[in-house]
Amino acid sequence: MTNPSPSAAGPLAGVRVIELGQLIAGPFCGKTLADFGAEVIKIEPPGKGDPLRKWRLLKNGNSVWWEVQSRNKQSVTLDLTQREGQDILRLLVMEADVLIENFRPGKMEEWGLGYEDLKTLNPRLVMARISGYGQDGPYRDRPGFGIIAESMGGLRYLTAEPGRVPVRVGVSIGDTLAALHAVIGILMALYYRDRVHRDRIHRDHNPAEAGPTEGQVVDVALYESVFNCMESLLPEYSAFNVVREAAGSALPGIVPSNAYPCSDGWILIGGNGDGIFKRLMKAIGREDFAASPDMASNEGRVKRVTDIDGAITAWTQAQDKKSALEVLARHDVPSGAIYSVADIAADAQYRARDMILNITTRDGYTVDVPGIVPKLSATPGGIRTPAPRLGEDTAAILARAGLKPETLADLRAKGVI
Repeated sequence: MTNPSPSAAGPLAGVRVIELGQLIAGPFCGKTLADFGAEVIKIEPPGKGDPLRKWRLLKNGNSVWWEVQSRNKQSVTLDLTQREGQDILRLLVMEADVLIENFRPGKMEEWGLGYEDLKTLNPRLVMARISGYGQDGPYRDRPGFGIIAESMGGLRYLTAEPGRVPVRVGVSIGDTLAALHAVIGILMALYYRDRVHRDRIHRDHNPAEAGPTEGQVVDVALYESVFNCMESLLPEYSAFNVVREAAGSALPGIVPSNAYPCSDGWILIGGNGDGIFKRLMKAIGREDFAASPDMASNEGRVKRVTDIDGAITAWTQAQDKKSALEVLARHDVPSGAIYSVADIAADAQYRARDMILNITTRDGYTVDVPGIVPKLSATPGGIRTPAPRLGEDTAAILARAGLKPETLADLRAKGVI
């Protein structure tokens, strides 16, 4: 799909967001809201802007990652360390629905831009605060990065082969999980804010007397976002004093679910449903296992995991990946190859679902970027504009906020914008 544009404005059209975040967590949150129609005003420091502009591989001097993370956004340069910059942000906040920030706790208060300060200007403001450890607690002042959150949240302890060094997932999953939790929190806060207002109007039959409804703070900690996805880790420890250990590609306690070697590489097989297990065993010629009463449920299969994985491995090793996956597909067994990005780019399912979109950047070159998730039937998201150049929208947005051309010229001379 080339240069896609949404057929509708998106479900968040009319929602104005100020994004103060840099790098990954805050900007990914802003990107998700922007994909679904929110007006996202990205505030960047004058001069260099968001460091992500220069991360990883650059084309024409800019990161291609930037083209994904900042699509659908507007760029305003603003030096928040200067009083004039802080005053301008206050003007923008007065007309905003949401503010996203991922500074260390206390930085916004240091600038006089904490929630208690800003809500006096705009009681309806929803402020999403993303940090390593949250806005309170004994660790609040520690610097927090995604990799630390993945470790403290319990994920990194499990991502290893038994007895070997834990490895990272390969992407900044801690930051992304925090961003998605922030999106959820923002949407819930907006819904509550506006629903309460509607309820007051319905109750009083007088919009003028309904009064404003207040926003709130969405406090997201990176480590908590990771921990929230750790499934049964804590209750198993609490109830049985069991510490789940690293298990490589297997999923302990759920059998069979693992990576298995073929003659030309590895495939993944999830045969852990009772009916699926029987189909899998028939596919590999082990009808005896399919008919065995002690393997009819997961509880019994866990006790025979070595035998089951051994039988599957003996079968896969005699197949190449393509042949094995074809057999498993015929028997309706969940299975798949381990995709590289080259596999993704060539895959028909990705293309059919518009998950690979070709856009034209501000610099005029074309590049493939990930599509929009999730898919909404009536109000789909879309890519309306490519990622902005640094400060591209400063003049227009600040003029809309009431600043005169001579004022903007003076601010440029001072380095505020």
